[in-house]
Amino acid sequence: MAIIVTSIFFIIIGLTLGGGGLWLVTLGGSVFYLFAGLMFLITAGLLLMRKAVALWVYAVLVVAALAWAIWEVGFDWWQLGPRGGMIILLGLWLLTPWIRRPLGLRSPTGITYAANPWPLAVPVILAILVALYSMTTDPHDLAGDLPKDQVTANPAVGGSVPDGEWHQYGRTSFGQRYSPLDQITAENVSTLKEAWRYQTGDVKRPDDVGETTYQVTPLKVKDTLYLCTPHNWAIALDAKTGKEKWKYDSNSGMNSNRQHQTCRGVTYYADPAVAAGQPCAERVYLPTSDARLIALDAADGKVCTSFADQGVLHLETGMRFNPAGYYYSTSPPVAVAGKIIVGGAVNDNYSTEEQSGVIRAFDINTGALVWNWDSGNPDVTTPIAEGQTYTTNSPNSWSVFSVDEALGMVYIPLGNQVPDQIGINRSENVEKFSSSIVALDIATGQLRWVRQTVHHDLWDMDVPAQPALIDLTKQDGTVVPALVGPTKQGDIYVLDRRSGEPIIPVKEIPAPGGAVTGDHTSPTQPISDLTFSPEPLQEKDMWGVSLFDQLACRIDFHRYQYEGRYTPPSLKGTIVYPGNFGTFNWGSVAVDPERQIMFGMPTYLAFTSRLIPAADIPPRGQDEKGSEQGLNRNDGAPYGVFMGPFLGLLQIPCQAPPWGYVAGVDLRTGKIAYMHKNGTVRDMTPLPLPFKVGVPGIGGPMLTKGGVAFLGAAVDNYLRAYDVTNGREIWKARLPAGGQATPMTYTTDDNKQYVVMVAGGHGSVGTQPGDYVIAYTLP
Repeated sequence: MAIIVTSIFFIIIGLTLGGGGLWLVTLGGSVFYLFAGLMFLITAGLLLMRKAVALWVYAVLVVAALAWAIWEVGFDWWQLGPRGGMIILLGLWLLTPWIRRPLGLRSPTGITYAANPWPLAVPVILAILVALYSMTTDPHDLAGDLPKDQVTANPAVGGSVPDGEWHQYGRTSFGQRYSPLDQITAENVSTLKEAWRYQTGDVKRPDDVGETTYQVTPLKVKDTLYLCTPHNWAIALDAKTGKEKWKYDSNSGMNSNRQHQTCRGVTYYADPAVAAGQPCAERVYLPTSDARLIALDAADGKVCTSFADQGVLHLETGMRFNPAGYYYSTSPPVAVAGKIIVGGAVNDNYSTEEQSGVIRAFDINTGALVWNWDSGNPDVTTPIAEGQTYTTNSPNSWSVFSVDEALGMVYIPLGNQVPDQIGINRSENVEKFSSSIVALDIATGQLRWVRQTVHHDLWDMDVPAQPALIDLTKQDGTVVPALVGPTKQGDIYVLDRRSGEPIIPVKEIPAPGGAVTGDHTSPTQPISDLTFSPEPLQEKDMWGVSLFDQLACRIDFHRYQYEGRYTPPSLKGTIVYPGNFGTFNWGSVAVDPERQIMFGMPTYLAFTSRLIPAADIPPRGQDEKGSEQGLNRNDGAPYGVFMGPFLGLLQIPCQAPPWGYVAGVDLRTGKIAYMHKNGTVRDMTPLPLPFKVGVPGIGGPMLTKGGVAFLGAAVDNYLRAYDVTNGREIWKARLPAGGQATPMTYTTDDNKQYVVMVAGGHGSVGTQPGDYVIAYTLP
């Protein structure tokens, strides 16, 4: 009976692998799956005939599979496992007495001799030994150390923020995400304990859009933490105890057309013209998802009615088109020189009639418009007259700005023009400013310089991250004011922030062509010498938990259009790698201005995009919710686009892990010192498996003078600490929800250093939602 059941099972496997393998061969792919399918069918036939040679035939398959797997991927366990796991397990089954005995000989005296196991046992044992050896190696690990020496003792950090405080999103206007606190060190961080926990009460609702996320980095000023929530509540907490001081609900409402329901932070401002203790002497500015900016008294959360329209600035003013839910603020504006400078997020790929991406500076006390920089009309920055409108659909900035007040410049990461994947009829200004970093004059809004990171962007490679500003000491001792700009495609632009000229070289490389009719591609694209851009995908990089879903991913790989980085979108469907999720995203990187090093979290997840002619797009559904994945309609454009991660049959990535790392860079040399896999699949699978494969993440890191980096972000629910010098994980704490935010640190009058992490989950990466603010300190 076991022989018959086994034979039928082998026939099913053989037909599946053989049929799929034949399809793969016709697409120009590997012949192994066709060969394996035939070997399973031959083995099945021999088993049915009770032939001992079946074990020999299967042994050939084991040897061939082992040789093929090592030839393709070396001794990478996570790649070897799917190629050989099922084959080896079935080989072990064939070695059991229930199979070997019916295949053996029966003597004239009636004694049955089981078939000889060794022809099959030897290759199976060899394969197991190879598997065990591969588990001890990590071909993806880059080990090394960052320099420990202090390059400068008194670095510029962007203002006079007290050491124990955190006044802006990146701590200071330089956006370094670096704290000079050193109470927590690599030696004692393992003893960190939870000090307090607060729940905001703002939880994900059934009628929320999918991209409802909690990404806030709290501010700490004096004895108070200031933060916001996904539905735009502002909250003040006692920094020592976590007790709530006040809460303000902006009543921003619900709108299913919003792609994002989130808040990354609030803006703090102390008015030097108002005596301390007077109403609104210190303010918190809250951006909302219904396009308002609200000024609140930092002392009690009451609205400061002297600002704008009774305390509310209406950001939709000046927009020619104003569809509700299409425009909002997800990131905190910057306060500098008596101004508050604001960008805005525009729904990706909804319509060609969306709001402008204009950058505006308002008087921080009155809300009066001081200047406006519209990339569609970049030379005129004087406030537009009443009744005039800004350029529709000009590239926008949804992330965080950095400021160098001494140089008089604000540095802005710019996105792309909607629709992201279609470049037909873009203006000259769009082609110049799309997907770039621009420096504007703080006083006038005039353009000082622009550095484009993608030409004619067709991949949603908007610059997503706040640039980090740092003064770099060159090998000859000269000091250069620098800007470190991470990008989705993995390039790190290190520029002279006075001029935008590269400090680490940037070159142009050839790029694929073949855009749809009416569109074009740039013949070259820029790339920095400091890059985390991955090698182009190959068929051998396709993955799955078994031969079957790996085969399906290989077939899909050949069915899509793909010629490497910057393969243009197509009607056939295109692989986008790095994907528009980004190698780096809004979490940016952290830099240490004393050691002049960088710590970041490069992520690797391929996406796909397929253009859909406008005539083939179905009518809008009644219950549609905003999303950047799935069908993006692009109303008014010749094409919509269907997009999302490149996933296999089991909804896991088609590309092999690792999907996420932590990495360290010496900014003085531009060399990557280390890259280590980061995160486990514990929260990606039905079972809590702690396998450290290196998982995707979204969020940002923080560095401290104590030599410790803190990072949540990964799709398993942990806050981790790393030794900055070598990148090794040295502590972790389990979070009650996804930690897709950036941690921060501070001290209070008890002389303790606290680390605070927000855990609220992320809609599009599927982590556990929540409403937690958690502080840790040494016992």
